[in-house]
Amino acid sequence: MAASFFSRFAKFAVVAAAAASLAGCGVNSIPTAEEQAKAKWADVQNQYQRRLDLVPNLVATVKGYAKQEQDTLVKVTEARAKATSVQVSAGDLTDPAKVAAFQQAQGQLSQGLGRLLASVEAYPDLKSNQNFLALQSQLEGTENRITVARRDYNEAVREYNTTIRTFPALIAASVIYGSKPMVPFAATTPGADTAPTVSFDSPAAPAAPASKAATN
Repeated sequence: MAASFFSRFAKFAVVAAAAASLAGCGVNSIPTAEEQAKAKWADVQNQYQRRLDLVPNLVATVKGYAKQEQDTLVKVTEARAKATSVQVSAGDLTDPAKVAAFQQAQGQLSQGLGRLLASVEAYPDLKSNQNFLALQSQLEGTENRITVARRDYNEAVREYNTTIRTFPALIAASVIYGSKPMVPFAATTPGADTAPTVSFDSPAAPAAPASKAATN
């Protein structure tokens, strides 16, 4: 009877010790950090999709006032189609090539939108159109949300990548999960990690030079 009790107690102790050892190796912290990074990536995708959804209305509104900008409108539409076709799932976040393709497609759309919005300066009627003003406000808010979502994703990736490379969690990362580093969203151009200014106000006119004082 005592031997049986001791045997059960010994098994319990071994299981408890193993559980404690695994916990100490980061067996729980690794999936927690991974799921956090994946959730933040979903936020990034949601905000980019929000921007994609705004583009058709923006193009249609500009087309109604600026038919001569047809080439720019076509390029924006094509860039949107490309950005829509390039998708990165949570399972692809360890693949640098797929993440880079996603970034490139979204970057091309950003450039196209920048050229389109710059052309608006030549059309005062368009700049005062209420539908266009509403789209301006929504696009500006979306660009800000994209910037915040990318920043939060990068921070979650940093924490995850640090976890799987740090002892003792790296033991579980290697032996149990086969974890690979996730790819952060890199700034591909100077200032790309800052939300662009979406404004259609005319730049302030430079101050007139001061006249020279009359000579005596």
